[in-house]
Amino acid sequence: MTQPAHASRSSGQSETGLRPDVIAGLTAAAVVLPKAMAYATVAGLSVSVGLYTAFIPMIVYAILGTSRVLSVSSTTTLAILVAAQLALVVPDGSPAGLVVATATLTALTGVLLAAASVLRLGFVANFISAPVLTGFKAGIGLVIVLDQVPKLFGIHITKDGFFRDVLSVAQHLPESSVLTLAIGGVALVLLLAMERLWPHSPAPLAVVGAGIAVSWLAGLSAGGVATVGHIPQALPSITLPDLGLVMQLLPGAIGIALMSFTETIAAGRAFALPSEPPIRSNRELLATGAANLSGALFGAMPAGGGTSQTAVVRAVGGRTQKASLVTAAASAATMLVLAPALGLLPHAVLAAIVIVYSIGLIQPLEFAAIRKVRTMEFGWALAAFLGVLVFGTLQGIVAAIILSLLGLASQAANPRVHVIGRKRGEDVLRPLSPEHPDDETFDGLLILRPEGRLFFANAEQVGDRVRELVAQYKPRVLMLDLSRVFDIEYSALLVMVEGERRFAEAGVTVWLAGLNPDVLDYVRSSGLADHLGTDRMFTNARIGISRYLEVPAPDQRNSDADERGVRSNGQDGLKPA
Repeated sequence: MTQPAHASRSSGQSETGLRPDVIAGLTAAAVVLPKAMAYATVAGLSVSVGLYTAFIPMIVYAILGTSRVLSVSSTTTLAILVAAQLALVVPDGSPAGLVVATATLTALTGVLLAAASVLRLGFVANFISAPVLTGFKAGIGLVIVLDQVPKLFGIHITKDGFFRDVLSVAQHLPESSVLTLAIGGVALVLLLAMERLWPHSPAPLAVVGAGIAVSWLAGLSAGGVATVGHIPQALPSITLPDLGLVMQLLPGAIGIALMSFTETIAAGRAFALPSEPPIRSNRELLATGAANLSGALFGAMPAGGGTSQTAVVRAVGGRTQKASLVTAAASAATMLVLAPALGLLPHAVLAAIVIVYSIGLIQPLEFAAIRKVRTMEFGWALAAFLGVLVFGTLQGIVAAIILSLLGLASQAANPRVHVIGRKRGEDVLRPLSPEHPDDETFDGLLILRPEGRLFFANAEQVGDRVRELVAQYKPRVLMLDLSRVFDIEYSALLVMVEGERRFAEAGVTVWLAGLNPDVLDYVRSSGLADHLGTDRMFTNARIGISRYLEVPAPDQRNSDADERGVRSNGQDGLKPA
């Protein structure tokens, strides 16, 4: 029977639709797999662990994730966090101990992410502010680069903190292996040049291939150049976590889970097209949690979404998660076929790959941009950066979260209170400022506009600021424009009620304007609305101004109306006493 024409067209279209993903998956594999192996060495693990991480977790995320193109495997940030945690529980670096500890850490990370999904904690990713994350990543980048320098020079040091490690590297430089440095230096230059000329190219694969070829032809291992060594030529075997390590690894797993999710969400959102479904935070938690939990059973290290590898997928035309499945298949093929060749790879080449792709974490221009806009946030970025260098990576991520929360608390606890004027000749109310010296104010009327949520942490500060301004301007009527207050908590209501009583005793009448429905309900429930009455509460500040101008002041009832109302800010209107 002849096949219908539309069926034939559909078949052709599906083949055409699959081809871009296959190309994208193979291209991404050329970038991801060498980097995954390099990142495994950052964590102090065998390069095969990097291949495992670009295998099972990538497949699971491809099935469950909400991003069309996100590529999930190891990242530089996660690798250094894993290294710090493994060093605590396996200080002797025994291979068997590292395998079990890695499986436990990865499983814990997966469980935490999945639990966060069940509890709908996707918003937690926003607890690390952008400036703090900039500082944290810059510190991580510098730590990773320093960690790879000894491998590049062929020297060995005992790690004892960033600044001591810098001194140790300097002391051991005379012991450098010239041959190792030459191999690593050439690899470094080639990678930098290729990335500059052809961004997102398979540069790591080319350098790895060249390194293996030179190692084989020149017998570098016999010449004293450290190489990867034996890699099992097989797919990963089942590895069970050790429940006895859970409590030791839990603090680090929390930080790793948070960073995994933060990087995954950031990369997923960065490469999502408007026509694609939105990235769903809680579903991403579940997807990355399942990816890590399943990866743990097959020897993978903690994984998350990678920005650079996702950029490759998008740049070469990847459209769906089929590209990730192709990359995972390439990882499996590498384990089964290329493992013996990978054993010849010099560690200096891997160090060069790590250095090149970790430098991108250090963004001086981003620091400058933050400083240009907000000095306070620049301080947070700098503190996060120094926190990583001084206290270590795991402590650094805790410091980054604490800094973000302190910054949030500081901003919430110190909301602005603006003195409001009116643009001359127009019905526009805005804060008084030197930029608008001709804005109008009104004799005897002070309009104040607080901003944000009023609650127990800032109620007294706002009350003090209002009292300072009333003492400064000495108005007859104080109108609080609450149009920028989206919520008011019970403690703040008490401060407002008490403030109104004190102002009344001092001869200052309090008016309220611009209350949203929720705030109005709270003010009514407190009894303040009944006390003020409809004559002292207005839908907006403009109506309040009109009402004020309609009623003569006590000492002006017999004066001409033209002498009563509007004057210029900074001239002869309402002035500080």
